[in-house]
Amino acid sequence: MALFYALLFALVFLIRYSAGQLKIGFYSETCPEAESTVSSVVQDAVVSDPNLAAVLLRLHFHDCFVEGCDGSILIENGPNAEKHAFGHQGVGGFEVIEKAKARLEDACPGVVSCADIVALAARDAIALSNGPSYQVPTGRRDGEVSNVTLADDMPDVSDSIQQLKTKFLHNGLSEKDLVLLSAAHTIGTTACFFMTKRLYNFFPGGGSDPGINPSFLVELKATCPQNGDVNVRLPIDRGSERVFDKQILQNIKDGFAVLESDSRLNDDIITNAIIDSYLGILSPIFGPSFEADFVESIVKMGHIGVKTGQQGHVRRLCAAFS
Repeated sequence: MALFYALLFALVFLIRYSAGQLKIGFYSETCPEAESTVSSVVQDAVVSDPNLAAVLLRLHFHDCFVEGCDGSILIENGPNAEKHAFGHQGVGGFEVIEKAKARLEDACPGVVSCADIVALAARDAIALSNGPSYQVPTGRRDGEVSNVTLADDMPDVSDSIQQLKTKFLHNGLSEKDLVLLSAAHTIGTTACFFMTKRLYNFFPGGGSDPGINPSFLVELKATCPQNGDVNVRLPIDRGSERVFDKQILQNIKDGFAVLESDSRLNDDIITNAIIDSYLGILSPIFGPSFEADFVESIVKMGHIGVKTGQQGHVRRLCAAFS
């Protein structure tokens, strides 16, 4: 059985990554200031609104999980646009990407894709949150499809651990990638809207998720009372919502996960063991590096279903097929 899953994963990986090759410094000759321009726009945006760092990181994730990393989530083509999918609720940062695109169109018309801007913006957002700096392979082309139904299989906060693992596997991502990319919740906030089921209707007859630490349950209910304002926001990483670090993993382990999907990582022997590998007393010396492994996972995610070469095109506006 283990061999079967290994072969299946390898097949999925080959299928999802067969679209083309990206490379670091793709714009070094055609638009040398591409990456520094995106960095400048992102820095200005995050200084103005620190929460935008998390927003831009999640925009990259949501883009890649539907039709691959091709900027499809940016398109505004009416009520059936992908960006209006239920699974994309709360996703934002579109204006930051459009601002960076406008500057790049002035400097290098028709050269830098919106899909690459999204990936670069996520990289810069992480660095601005005290996270690791890393290089982003570029060369993506923008997709030509945007449909709300294509986002039906987005990972959801109420998914079981098996559903999460299946959705990640479908995109060529392993259990380790699931843990690390879930840890991107180390920065940012969520709304009480996403907490209602977990706090008050976890079982058919009502009740709370037993995976929540009892003392934390009191805190969560105070912030998100039943029939209260569902738009109230709370940090996803209790005590460390502005700093990119592995505190989120300790919170998940201790029952202080805010999101149900994060808590479910405790329900599986494999994902639980992966969390433990980063938290042991000797982990800082002998264990794997959370930062290095996260970079590996997000770069890997950034290759999902990419369009390169003659596939797709480079949009002049990120919100339109132009």
